[in-house]
Amino acid sequence: MKELLLIKLKNHDELDRDDMRFLLETGDQDLRNALMESAYRMKKKHVGVSVYFRGIIEFSNQCSRDCSYCGIRRSNEDIKRFRIPMDEIVEAAVWAHESDYASILLQSGERRDSDSINFVETALKNIWQATNGALRVTLSLGDQTEETYRRWHEAGAARYLLRIETSNADLFSKLHPDDPDHAQRKQSLVFLRNTGYQVGTGVMIGLPGQTTDDLIDDICFFRKMDIDMIGMGPYLVHSDTPLAAEVFDYHPEHQLELGLRMIALTRLFLKDVNIAATTALQALAHDGREQGIMAGANVIMPNLTDVRYREGYQLYDGKPCMDENATQCRGCLTDRVNSTGENIAFGEWGDAPHYVKRTQAVGV
Repeated sequence: MKELLLIKLKNHDELDRDDMRFLLETGDQDLRNALMESAYRMKKKHVGVSVYFRGIIEFSNQCSRDCSYCGIRRSNEDIKRFRIPMDEIVEAAVWAHESDYASILLQSGERRDSDSINFVETALKNIWQATNGALRVTLSLGDQTEETYRRWHEAGAARYLLRIETSNADLFSKLHPDDPDHAQRKQSLVFLRNTGYQVGTGVMIGLPGQTTDDLIDDICFFRKMDIDMIGMGPYLVHSDTPLAAEVFDYHPEHQLELGLRMIALTRLFLKDVNIAATTALQALAHDGREQGIMAGANVIMPNLTDVRYREGYQLYDGKPCMDENATQCRGCLTDRVNSTGENIAFGEWGDAPHYVKRTQAVGV
């Protein structure tokens, strides 16, 4: 088995489920290293050696959902709720534009009320006007109606990240007790594609009750849904959540390793998509994001949120870089990327090659 897998990884041959299971579970260091090396070669071949910055603005921790794993869940009364004023959001976006990021991510808790929908729409229009349409905007605002997706797209949003968290419908229902409709989440990904977005999704890795086969199914789900970009990371505990009570044997080293192997296998399977080295990796190891890059990731998300608000936007315990302002974060992550031997594609939108090919194929 080992020798066969080494050959497959060297030649970039298609891996089957048994191969993937073995690579996710094996303690063999030769195979682990071969997986990482194969994924990195695949990355260089299909997306190059440039890392794209997506400046993230966490503009609100107000949320209508009560997800069992999330620190800003609706029933958490121990955090102060906020929504950053419009002018500060636009100011942060302009800073990103002037700092050659070329792309930002607007993220918040999930709300579907008209006030929130209108606020986001206005923010998008203001950012477009302030940057002359030069700044590519990604949204990560949860499950919405098709009409809302369309309004936001027409206002200037180009990408949307809607994480499914797990392709296992039963596990999804457990994670989302007030939103058990797994089929609706999948349908929303279809709505996003039909609306014209670059479509992103992702999962949590190493959840209580999650199996290796669940993770393999997640990667197959990405391919089946023809996803353009992936934002996934290891599950990290937030002490003020119901799911934390089910964690009895948590090993940060295992979570990090599993996250890196999922990045590598996803790169091998999806080849030309954008994959983020998430902040969660750095929460588990000082050089976690650098390891993510070397495992096949090509996107990093520097935090542009003003430090005054960061205490209120902790989805998990131990979130790193809480006291770094946008300028410090830019410098730190630039050094981190440079240490890997890769370069940062400042001034480039960094559209996923998969999205470019997909839209060209249908004449968009």
